[in-house]
Amino acid sequence: MALQLKTSIDIDAAPDAVWAVLSDLSAYPTWNPFIREAHGELAAGERLEVTMHPEGGRAMRFRPTVLSAEPGHELRWRGRLVAPGLFDGEHRFAIEPTTGGSRLVQEERFTGVLVPLLAKGLRTRTLPAFEQMNEALKARAEAASARTAA
Repeated sequence: MALQLKTSIDIDAAPDAVWAVLSDLSAYPTWNPFIREAHGELAAGERLEVTMHPEGGRAMRFRPTVLSAEPGHELRWRGRLVAPGLFDGEHRFAIEPTTGGSRLVQEERFTGVLVPLLAKGLRTRTLPAFEQMNEALKARAEAASARTAA
């Protein structure tokens, strides 16, 4: 079974400004309500160390593999629980240029035998956490853009 979660938000900042916030993993503890910690190199094939904290849920630490890290465009990784096919998640942040700014699309496709058991929690806890992260990233990118423009 597969489950797709998807959110998006319009940001009044250029794609490069959005990427600057998204790619500064060391700053996540200061602004990110969902991904509280992230360490590693944003390059295809590299492993990250990520701690996520969904709303009303327990913190989860995992080590996803970066699939794509294209500045100003996309960050994508795949994480797995224990072994392939049990519970896999491919997380994607896409930054799309818009008139006067950017659109951030955050999505994750979950596959594996445990998805039916975890689907309700993913919809009720993880999806709202994506939205909270989007709002926080928007605020940070827009504030940084306003400081640069001043």
